[in-house]
Amino acid sequence: MAFIQALTVGVDIGGTKVAAGVVDPEGHVLERLRRDTPSTSPQATEDTIADVVAELRSRYEVTAVGIGAAGWIDVTGSSVLFSPHLAWRHEPLRDAVRRRVRLPVIIENDANAAAWAEWRFGAGQGESHLVCVTLGTGIGGAVITDGVMLRGKYGVAGEFGHMTVVPGGHRCECGNRGCWEQYASGNSLVREARELAASGSPVAQNLLDRVGGDPGRITGPSVTEAAKDGDPVAVELLEEVGRWLGVGLANLAAAFDPGTFVVGGGVSEAGDLFLGPARETFKRSLTGRGFRPEAQILRAALGNEAGLVGAADLARENIRLFRRRRRRRRPATERLRERVDRLADL
Repeated sequence: MAFIQALTVGVDIGGTKVAAGVVDPEGHVLERLRRDTPSTSPQATEDTIADVVAELRSRYEVTAVGIGAAGWIDVTGSSVLFSPHLAWRHEPLRDAVRRRVRLPVIIENDANAAAWAEWRFGAGQGESHLVCVTLGTGIGGAVITDGVMLRGKYGVAGEFGHMTVVPGGHRCECGNRGCWEQYASGNSLVREARELAASGSPVAQNLLDRVGGDPGRITGPSVTEAAKDGDPVAVELLEEVGRWLGVGLANLAAAFDPGTFVVGGGVSEAGDLFLGPARETFKRSLTGRGFRPEAQILRAALGNEAGLVGAADLARENIRLFRRRRRRRRPATERLRERVDRLADL
């Protein structure tokens, strides 16, 4: 059995996959596993988590497990209040998994976990005021200020995707209309591409040819690939997403005044094809433009592994804080004796 000090397991749970990995203190993933997300019940997902942790523990000595889950996590970090893509409603996930794996377990919103990874090991290193935005099926987000994750009073801060940017606009899965993620997410990119292709417009013929003539098979990656190959309609679609991204980032700058935005998620694979328009629109939309410093907008560095890396590192951080609090609670005479012993060893 391999042993490296302070190894932890990170688990990233999405609507279709459970990704897990053993992560060292420098953020390196030593081994990865992937399973399909069960569609039957919360208990089946817990079984899958327990199975991947058990398999990884058979080869590594690990100290804790961190779980990044797509959904709202309560302020105590014990339950998933709601998940849009999983059957979790007030699900006591932390304790259920802890009983199964017999290790310390933390759960965290997946966007928070990814943001923590970028702040610790990725594009956000060294930034004291960081806002991360994750563009996937929807839009997730997180704010880290002076090394502290801002979770809000009830634990559900960072749901930037549900800011209203177009009153009365597209209906959102959250129940409202005009949410930001209906205009600047992977879903919005695919919706616009499919609608254009289904209309019979000749300008979408290249997109259709790439998917065998079926508009329903158009995906975000296929649009990005076409744009990288120079297809003008695909480029236009990504630019539109980028402009909406810039509008939302300007709103977030007015609220949080960060030094850096880090943008991750599947849409970020398009790079400057959409980040360029985002930066331009951000500059035009920023309140007080011309009279204030502007945050930089960077592409995330860790890709799809950010969620599991961040969850694993947060689990390690939780152990560190627990041990520090326990040391502080020890009698003063015991702490003094320990210091004397350390000095004697010098």
